[in-house]
Amino acid sequence: MDLQMIMEYLKGLKENNNREWYQEHKTEYEAAASEFLKLVETLMIGLGKMEPGILLHEPKKLTYKLVRDTRFSKDKSPYNPAFRVHLSEGGKQPVPVGYYLMITPGASFLGGGLFADIFKEETAMMRDYIATHGDEWEGIVEGGTFKDLFEAKGSSLKNVPAGYDREHPQAAYLKYKSWYVEYPLADGLLADAGRFVDNILEICKVIKPFNDFINRALADSKFMNQP
Repeated sequence: MDLQMIMEYLKGLKENNNREWYQEHKTEYEAAASEFLKLVETLMIGLGKMEPGILLHEPKKLTYKLVRDTRFSKDKSPYNPAFRVHLSEGGKQPVPVGYYLMITPGASFLGGGLFADIFKEETAMMRDYIATHGDEWEGIVEGGTFKDLFEAKGSSLKNVPAGYDREHPQAAYLKYKSWYVEYPLADGLLADAGRFVDNILEICKVIKPFNDFINRALADSKFMNQP
């Protein structure tokens, strides 16, 4: 598994983000994409020991295309120079939440949690669950190893929304519209594929209780039982 090949291709695409360069380097793209799929397959096998449902999915269907939708963007660059995958028992859909890996020059990261804040029903479910399971939530986000690696993030309202106690111990999190964590991955980490995979799997173990809490909160989500 040559992760350096992935990074070298993406660096070239980032510096030459146009259709001509992309077409001229299609062979390099295919080689890099093949290496990324090997990485995805390896991570799925490792994560499958914790979450067997991940193994039910076809690796390629969990990845994202490089082509950007530029219709509503001022940035008309045709490609996103990043290889991305969402590893979850639900596949690529946002719920159940899983592990999101993005490899891109200078900004790679591993994330977990609920990134999308456009689903009002799921946002309400999460707030309700935090409100009634505040101690459990605090135990996760303030836990030693978790807190050493992460700070729970998310887009947020200015005030606690109506219907929730403004004095709740977790009032700050009740303002959130999304709840997620990110772990930055330096480019140099990809030099040793074996160590990179081991590192990712260890970080996922730390993220898992956070994800599990969110998935319990969203147990009644319409996304949960979708094929």
